Amino acid sequence: MTEQPVRTRYAPSPTGDPHVGNIRTALFAWALARRTGGQFLLRIEDTDRTRYVPSSLEAIYESLRWLGLDWDEGPIVGGPYAPYIQSERLPYYHEVANRLLAEGKAYRCFCTVERLDALRAEQQRRKQPPGYDGLCRSIPPAEAEARAGEPHVIRFKMPREGQTVLRDAIRGEVVFENALQDDFVLLKSDGYPTYHLAAIADDIAMRITHVIRGEEWLSSAPKHIRLYEALGAPEPVWAHLPVILGTDRKKLSKRSGDTSVLEYREKGYLPEAMVNFLALLGWSLDDKTTIVDRETFVRNFSLERVGANPAVFDIERLDYLNGYYIRAMSPDRWAATVVEWCEAHLPSSVPRPLDRSVLEAAAPLLQERVTRLADIDDLVLFLFTERAPEYEPELLVERLAGDRDFALRVVDAALLALDALPPQEWTRERVEGAVRSLESALGTKLRKFVAVLYVAVMGRPQGIPLFDSMALLGRERTLLRLREARAKLERMHG
Repeated sequence: MTEQPVRTRYAPSPTGDPHVGNIRTALFAWALARRTGGQFLLRIEDTDRTRYVPSSLEAIYESLRWLGLDWDEGPIVGGPYAPYIQSERLPYYHEVANRLLAEGKAYRCFCTVERLDALRAEQQRRKQPPGYDGLCRSIPPAEAEARAGEPHVIRFKMPREGQTVLRDAIRGEVVFENALQDDFVLLKSDGYPTYHLAAIADDIAMRITHVIRGEEWLSSAPKHIRLYEALGAPEPVWAHLPVILGTDRKKLSKRSGDTSVLEYREKGYLPEAMVNFLALLGWSLDDKTTIVDRETFVRNFSLERVGANPAVFDIERLDYLNGYYIRAMSPDRWAATVVEWCEAHLPSSVPRPLDRSVLEAAAPLLQERVTRLADIDDLVLFLFTERAPEYEPELLVERLAGDRDFALRVVDAALLALDALPPQEWTRERVEGAVRSLESALGTKLRKFVAVLYVAVMGRPQGIPLFDSMALLGRERTLLRLREARAKLERMHG
């Protein structure tokens, strides 16, 4: 039997940049729509004006673009159910709320903030669950209508008896006792809808067939199911994704990885790695496959493969995946990536444009050595400065147990051997021959003293291969840095 196309949505609130859990929801909704040949909608839920952050809107768009999550309907692209920004749909929510009022499924509530605060305090004192007590529910409709000019909210009449059953594609049946639900607000006193009204009214209007969202919305499910019923609309397929925990099994925090998705881009993670990583936060292809490219993920995605147990955010797994996708790049694409990254991220003190030929020559040396693109910075910076990046003299002897005299012998021998190479013979092969000749001159293996040369040339004890580095750096800059290293060593003891 051919599966019917679905309509899913990603409906973020622009109250901050999208984080990992938020974007995982978008990825799963997008994948289901793509696998079934359906539509993926983007809707901006900006009715909470007190928390609205204007810059978040562009961050939402940019996060989706970076990960390749294209939307079929929504802001920018439009669609048959526009507008897709909730603050532009206020008359529609008033229409829905008034319909529920007229049908006796909602009522006007005139309780003041002070009364509600006192009610909440009393409930806390008695250790009762918080919730509205239904005081205004008994006001005759005619009287409530006559008072419509007074400050008030519109509340939904939740059933007082029986149960509400959620049939969830991930968790199975979840039963809620109606007696524990309160009459929630649909329309606030400022005329803006609550999330409950706006989201459900829009999902109905936009023909959403599958609502995929985080576990934190599970407790709101009975409210939303009853709203669907009151509005005479069939329920969607519900899917509440598992919570994401840190490796310490505690709620994900900024320290354990819950940061803006775009921050991961700035740290040098690839979109392919991020998609692969997010896909495995709750979903799995099988019990052993770690590398899942975008096409494989979409082809195999289903809600049945999503588990209810918490997913664990493990940054080491993300690093592993990022390294894998870096090494899987074609040489040309990798070289272009290195050039683009360095142009954007090397310090502004480095003159632009950068020498593309130098970066393209360095690119193959970097591909096996970096986990994140940000690792490139320190590995190539020395190629674009006249002198070595600043370092402490002690670094020259750190790998020699502090033997400053031997470090001086290493630098002097290197200067002698490399200065003998004329400019036209300054190639990687000749540089390697000259440096390896130091083994006999110093009476020890290269690995025993090579760190001295790394520090002298690059300002750090390790990096891309030394011979390639010297060849790329050129004869004059290499010799200059060795002479400066010698001067640093001489000054170490006055």
